[in-house]
Amino acid sequence: MEAKSDSSFSAEEKAAMKATVAEKQRTKGLAGAKRREVEKQACIDRIAAMEPADRELAEAVHRIVTTVAPHLDPKTWYGMPAYARDGKVVVFFKDAAKFGSRYATLGFEEAANLDDGPMWVTSFALTALTSEVEQRISELVHRAA
Repeated sequence: MEAKSDSSFSAEEKAAMKATVAEKQRTKGLAGAKRREVEKQACIDRIAAMEPADRELAEAVHRIVTTVAPHLDPKTWYGMPAYARDGKVVVFFKDAAKFGSRYATLGFEEAANLDDGPMWVTSFALTALTSEVEQRISELVHRAA
């Protein structure tokens, strides 16, 4: 990630903000099924635009989430694939290339039901898919949704 100077934003942060504005413009005036369809297509397009290693992980996350929690609506959130319930993001995927990270991130927002005492994990580094990783993602998404 590019270093920040004082109160300025990195190029990656600016891109995320622009993506948010584009997301809002894309769905302006839309509601219901039409809005969900536009948001779902944006999610699929975002995944398709990723670098190959990130795309493979994102496609697997998308497959798992839409299978385990079909009631969550695919969308983009700050330019990342995300899955929401009642408009609130529950789970998201941040590709490694987005901020120049060495790993992708599978994250859960406040709307996720992962509470476990006074402290719990809300994001996971993701570098490869194994059957164990896929099973763990399925379990987390099931709990979160």
